[in-house]
Amino acid sequence: MSVRLNHGGDDLEAVHEINVTPFIDVILVLLIIFMVAAPLATVDIAVNLPASTAQPQPRPDKPVYLTVKADLGLTVGNDAVSRDALSNTLDHVFQGKKDQPVFLRADKAVPYGDLVEVMNMLRSAGYLKIALVGLEKVEAP
Repeated sequence: MSVRLNHGGDDLEAVHEINVTPFIDVILVLLIIFMVAAPLATVDIAVNLPASTAQPQPRPDKPVYLTVKADLGLTVGNDAVSRDALSNTLDHVFQGKKDQPVFLRADKAVPYGDLVEVMNMLRSAGYLKIALVGLEKVEAP
């Protein structure tokens, strides 16, 4: 049984303390979600790139990579593309702006003739700015 000793008004006093426990719980849950989701957002295609000693060039904020895999398959970004649909796919990605650079990367096992064939396909589609991608090679002193 409870007893109320103060029979005064029903005014409650202001509490000057903030309960941060729910805030910390929400932050920890968000941290866990981002820790799980971050590796899923970095999907990449494994390509064995050759190394180069050239000076690295600045790249745009969102480069578009055209990848020639060892089995001569093509991908734009992370999506596989047939050779017939390459022009339409690039037009869709670049929204018709053919002055944008296409970053071309190819596996070491891709024959030179096949790489030149892909470059000819890009040129016939109207994409004349082609940047070849390679790994940076550290020179031995």
